[in-house]
Amino acid sequence: MTHDDPFGFDLSAKTDKKRRSKGRRGMTGAFETSTRSCDKEGCEEAGQYRAPKSPRALDDYYWFCKNHVREYNLNWNYFQGQSEEEFQEFLDNATVWERPTKPFGKAAQEQAWARHGVADPLEILGANGTDPAVREASLRRKLPPTERRALDILEAKDGWTKAEIRKQYKSLVKILHPDMNGGDRSDEERLAEVVWAWDQIKESRHFRD
Repeated sequence: MTHDDPFGFDLSAKTDKKRRSKGRRGMTGAFETSTRSCDKEGCEEAGQYRAPKSPRALDDYYWFCKNHVREYNLNWNYFQGQSEEEFQEFLDNATVWERPTKPFGKAAQEQAWARHGVADPLEILGANGTDPAVREASLRRKLPPTERRALDILEAKDGWTKAEIRKQYKSLVKILHPDMNGGDRSDEERLAEVVWAWDQIKESRHFRD
């Protein structure tokens, strides 16, 4: 069976095997075809195992025999000679696979949503979507300004029923009314606001009874 190729390449198994045997490395990592001698001074064994000369020259190798490459590897320290700042820089880069990233700004986030065809006029997909205060504000009902002001005075929520707000109103009156707090009249203005606020809510049609 011939292995002729119309483009002039020799695809025979024999040629491929010969090509692969050049610089072939065995299962142990040894370059079995190496003709070098061990670089360890005084050693006359074959240098079939390579090891980088330094962290700054990873493509420049020593060649050792099996015993001396083990000895060399045990004493190898990639960070030898590096300062604390260089070591920290290595750690920082390693955590992002040496591809530093920049934090997304608001404009970048908007562009990201826009690229996916998503419109977010209320900004609920960004930080506003996880901020409890912003979420609560977005869920508020539209109420007349006077009733919204009344809720703030009574420290009530717009989802409460009139019965719940009345309970809150009574608790405030007990604290502020002179007849119920030992004759202290220092909170009379605040009491007048609370009474006014309850008048707005009890006549409102926006709250369930």
